[in-house]
Amino acid sequence: MPLPPTKSPSLETQNAALREENQALRAERTVAQVQQAASDQREQQQARFHTIFENAPFGQIIITPDLIIRQANPAVLALLGAARLEQVVGHQILAFAHPDHQADWRFLHDRLWHGKLPTFTLETVLVRADGSSFWCQVTSILFPDAGQELGYTQLEDISERKALAGSLKRLYDAQETILHLISHDLKTLIAHIQLLTDLLQRQADAATLATDNAPDTARYLALIRQACADAHRLLQDVLLVGSLDEASLKRHPTDLGALLESRLAAHRLVAAEKNLTLALERPPQPVPANLHADVFGRVVDNLVSNALKFTPAGGRVTVALREQAGRVLLTVCDTGIGIPKALQADLFEKFSPSARSGVSGEPSTGLGLFITRQIVQLHRGQLWVESQEGQGSCFFVQLS
Repeated sequence: MPLPPTKSPSLETQNAALREENQALRAERTVAQVQQAASDQREQQQARFHTIFENAPFGQIIITPDLIIRQANPAVLALLGAARLEQVVGHQILAFAHPDHQADWRFLHDRLWHGKLPTFTLETVLVRADGSSFWCQVTSILFPDAGQELGYTQLEDISERKALAGSLKRLYDAQETILHLISHDLKTLIAHIQLLTDLLQRQADAATLATDNAPDTARYLALIRQACADAHRLLQDVLLVGSLDEASLKRHPTDLGALLESRLAAHRLVAAEKNLTLALERPPQPVPANLHADVFGRVVDNLVSNALKFTPAGGRVTVALREQAGRVLLTVCDTGIGIPKALQADLFEKFSPSARSGVSGEPSTGLGLFITRQIVQLHRGQLWVESQEGQGSCFFVQLS
């Protein structure tokens, strides 16, 4: 028995199905177009970013939360004196930080990743491949990437700016020092000389120079000579402050041990007159240091003369030199009267209230340790003191 004939879909039903199919195809095509546009946009953004990143005049790096450099541009290679990206990328930024500035990067890490600051800026010191160092301004911006937060970081060499700021500070200090000297110290010394000269003139007018007042005349002349010597020393100090400038400070490899031997010769005579022992402890081999011998010699003179000034008869002053961890350490220690703790905070400031007369009444200009610190800083070194009242003092100079 034959099956009944099936009904064919109506034309309207077929058209509806075709419309639905076309709509689905158009939707798929629209999604694909949107996805392609988004992909093209990402590629364009990445191309723009790559162009800016690679051609930026400042160093650009991207660092991970553990401070590893993921990307670096050619300007970074120039800054760090590296020849290939492999010498930088994949290494921790701490590998290029100066030993004295490692904490800067830990601080940056804490502020960005833990403190969640969107951006952070600091000034630090980086070390090039040849061992030289430079001041760098670091600006880092936190941004999300593939489920983690990275630091987009700009590095700018600011060594010239820091040097200029230092020069301006020294110029200001020199001008302030000159005004202080003119208004106070030199004015007082000149007044003393004028007074003593008037006294001598009165004796001369009375025609008694060769009789009863001869001892007074000798004493007045001695005081005049002392006042002139003090004025001359003050002028030497202020002229030195005004001339200190890193740009004009030409440093050369110098045997610091031999320099100490030559500078201590005159101080040994002073020590003998005061019944003091002045000893030098140094390695038998040369101790090289990159410095301006004449200017750095003033550091030795100031520290040793201070030690002799504040050490009573029978005491000892020891100048020691040694190398440790690639650095040079110079120490000047004495068995003198020491420095009260209250006076140590501003010991290296100019015209410091910590300035005192020596154990035999030797005067102080208040500039010696200030000048010493300026010279040490110009040699990119560090200066500090350890002292206890009544137990002596020890000054430390460390050079890289």
